Amino acid sequence: MRTRFAILGFGHHAILRLISAFHESADCELVGLWRRDPQKASANAREFGISNTFASAEELCASPAVDAVFITSPDALHKEHTLLALRHGKAVLCEKPLALNAQQAQDMEDVAQARGILFGVAQNLRYNRSVQTICQWIAEGKVGQPLLANSQFTHLAAKSPRTWIYDPSLATGGPIADIGVHCIDALRFVLQAEVESVTTQAHGDAGSGQVESVASLNLAWTNGAVANVTVSTRAPYRTLLEVVGTEGTVRAENGLAVDRPVTVELWCDGACLQQETMSNADGYSRMLDDFSRSMRGETKYLAPGSDGVINQRILDAAYRSARTGQREQIR
Repeated sequence: MRTRFAILGFGHHAILRLISAFHESADCELVGLWRRDPQKASANAREFGISNTFASAEELCASPAVDAVFITSPDALHKEHTLLALRHGKAVLCEKPLALNAQQAQDMEDVAQARGILFGVAQNLRYNRSVQTICQWIAEGKVGQPLLANSQFTHLAAKSPRTWIYDPSLATGGPIADIGVHCIDALRFVLQAEVESVTTQAHGDAGSGQVESVASLNLAWTNGAVANVTVSTRAPYRTLLEVVGTEGTVRAENGLAVDRPVTVELWCDGACLQQETMSNADGYSRMLDDFSRSMRGETKYLAPGSDGVINQRILDAAYRSARTGQREQIR
């Protein structure tokens, strides 16, 4: 039986990425939605053939027609909406960043654990074929011992309809939290190591207001590696994932992209030894299907809520460092 999902906080992200992912899913179907504007909700339901619109978040979470809730509301509502869904016994897949801070994220994880309900964070890049290929090559020893890593994510936020990302009452932060969390999580996944400390430089501008628009994070890892994460909402779209080791380098320009081909390359002494080109277009649907299988106990979801808590602790330390100007330990 296919898992029946409803999207709580339906908006731009759902339209851009999730509708097609549900259409391509083998194991899930989208049966309902809620958004604050009921007229827009009804229009979305008609346009995308979604059978149920709900008058409130409470009604969605209580519905017997819904097995799992996908939370895509602004960051500040993630805790409220997650706890609401968990109280109604619904499995929860929540967008990143998981919350406004690590304590909120831990509270969400604690309730899920206490109730024995599956709770995951939508770190869809763990299901990107490029990221999984890099992870595999590193695990096979093709780069030797990882020493250095780089991940970059930039885009022009002025073109984004998500106006709330500049509102510090709704957003965890600027690009550090919004897209930097993808870079951090991808590095955690491919390095199979954890961050010990972070130093951050971040700047805002007139357009970003109280949140940053450009930032650079230097991360120290438990395996001895050092990584740089650079993010901005003021540069054209680009994603990069690269790991340099004692025996070679694995890199992928557009490595985190889902809408264009990605070539993963293995380099040593200035020569490309191996390359594979692949598509990440099915990353979201693979994530949904894995979550569904995890609900049935057939597998373990790759990005459980506990991982979201770890990422949130790193974000907290990154923002502390931006304020203090000092290297901050993860705690």
